[in-house]
Amino acid sequence: HIFPLVAFVREAKIFFEKLNFVPVFYYLGPANEVVKKTFQREGIKIFSVFSGKIRRYLNFSSVFLNFLDFFKILFGFFQSLFLLFFIWPKFIFSKGGFGSFPVCLAGKIYQRKIFLHESDSVLGLANKILAKFSKIVFVSFKETEIIPPSKKVFVGNIVRKEILQGDKERAKNKFSLVGDKKIILILGGSQGAQRINERILESINLFLENFELLHQVGPKNIAQTKALAEFLIKPELKKYYHPFGFLEEENLADALSVCDLVISRAGAGAIFEIALVGKPSVLIPLKESAQNHQLYNAYNFAKNGACLVIEEENFTSRFLFEIVKSLIFDEKKLKEMEEAAKNFAPKETLELILKEIFRSI
Repeated sequence: HIFPLVAFVREAKIFFEKLNFVPVFYYLGPANEVVKKTFQREGIKIFSVFSGKIRRYLNFSSVFLNFLDFFKILFGFFQSLFLLFFIWPKFIFSKGGFGSFPVCLAGKIYQRKIFLHESDSVLGLANKILAKFSKIVFVSFKETEIIPPSKKVFVGNIVRKEILQGDKERAKNKFSLVGDKKIILILGGSQGAQRINERILESINLFLENFELLHQVGPKNIAQTKALAEFLIKPELKKYYHPFGFLEEENLADALSVCDLVISRAGAGAIFEIALVGKPSVLIPLKESAQNHQLYNAYNFAKNGACLVIEEENFTSRFLFEIVKSLIFDEKKLKEMEEAAKNFAPKETLELILKEIFRSI
């Protein structure tokens, strides 16, 4: 949820400055080093707040962790009451999840207006509760069900506009691309990257004989993936494989601009970035995602022909290769998928959100 909040703050600064109002932004919630560095660059004031989650599966471990997390949530609630008393915000904008639960609950006590944005097709437990005392619930997918329905406003997902600023020539130089084959961008995401990495590496020479690969493998997997690739890939094909731990904003924009096809998990962030740049994609929903939301995300994106979906049960290296090969050389199909992706959601998501918030505060 970090990058949508960054995008929101960037756009909100412009929006409110046009109204001769200089806003001050505060982040209250869990804050690791990545969160702190990212928000500090944007001029956001950061207060770390304790939080926890409720696990609905039952075993000794989950009961014990739920017991501990209950007190984390309680402590975070009192932290939030203290901080909000002094900040006294005009409104609270939340991306939801258990990380925002104590803050939003405290905000409700102080009768602050809360605006919730749900990225996925299906609401998680925390957002189902938060929706009840939010002023408006902005949704990314038309199919998302909200109780009560009157609070629902369809706006699409929040995506950094900088993703549109990719440059093909810069990408070719930056990534040392050969450029004589179709280019595939593989995005493992923060979860589930390992299984995608394994399937790609199982048939790595087959892929590289046909395509050039830009592969985001996950920061924790980069050393292992590079070592395996060095061992597995034929010497003459090594120039076609480009693994990365994580693609930062500009690098991701460049990779999306230069690729012909994206292979990705089906988190809402990835889907809407793919849609914004209008790239054909093959999505592999993470089976373990909460409420199976990635599966719903993927099929909602596939409804209008924007992507193909491979479910985890069918996810083999050879099957993925055959799907990609049948698709990537079909120029007519690729063009149709590009158009479907571009037309999937509103392009002015943040403007829609900010106008609704301004009307309500």
